[in-house]
Amino acid sequence: MRRSIIGRLSGVLAAGLLFAACGSSDTSSTDTTKAGGTTVSTFEAGSTMDVLQKKGKLIAGVKFDQRGFGLKSATSGTIEGLDVDIAKQIGLAIFGPGGDSKVEFKESISANRETFIQNGDVDIVAATYTINDARKEKVSFAGPYFSAKQDIMVKKGDTSIKGVSDLNGKKVCSVQGSTSLKNLQSKAPQADTSITFGKYTECAAALDDGRVQAVTTDNVILIGLVADSGGKFALVNAPFTEEPYGIGLKKEDTAFRAFINDLLEKIEKDGTYKQLFDKSLGKDGLPYSEPPAINRY
Repeated sequence: MRRSIIGRLSGVLAAGLLFAACGSSDTSSTDTTKAGGTTVSTFEAGSTMDVLQKKGKLIAGVKFDQRGFGLKSATSGTIEGLDVDIAKQIGLAIFGPGGDSKVEFKESISANRETFIQNGDVDIVAATYTINDARKEKVSFAGPYFSAKQDIMVKKGDTSIKGVSDLNGKKVCSVQGSTSLKNLQSKAPQADTSITFGKYTECAAALDDGRVQAVTTDNVILIGLVADSGGKFALVNAPFTEEPYGIGLKKEDTAFRAFINDLLEKIEKDGTYKQLFDKSLGKDGLPYSEPPAINRY
């Protein structure tokens, strides 16, 4: 009888260990605990997730002027978009129910994204942030979760620009510190890129008043600018690069990167990502497409 009880206890213990092993991952999330009637994940002590959870706040760098991804309302002050919603999903995964309200948003333009991460001004950056090798020398990336394509915006009715080669000899605007500007200078080396700004809304204003003849950046950013233009602008629809968007975080924080990658995979599989896409980009008519495969480098 004693041997039978011991045998059953051994079986239960083995099953419990197997369950724990199957449920574990590189994110170092160990178990869940009840706090105030809600379920909150428990993380390895000292991990970024643990530190943020104890601090009670996640600071996310996002764009404030990118319709569909990160746009701050001039009247209500609310910030909306796919990048904003993904940052909120990270907040929920760290803090549990209501965790989206613990995400603090800080405006991050193209030129300061790496600096913000390196200096600790933000915990993550979700700001139409293209993953590339040069940036990976300075920061780490989770994702990608979206793939854009660089395109061109012109004044409606302008048929002189049909592709990137037509930008040679033209005044073209992009933003400082962006891959878009580097791509433009590489693919249309005779383009006049002397007029640059910190935000694409400033480029749009320069196109409107004739200071430049075209604006180039990711097609999804341009789609938002076209939608906001009241019929003044048009998308050339001649894409010439692939731009995989990722979540920027401190270099070599492998546990936090794995945690975010696991979350991205989860929301993509359970349909949450599609709901967020439809809510933000879908309302501007962008058809849904499956996100690219996550790169666990």
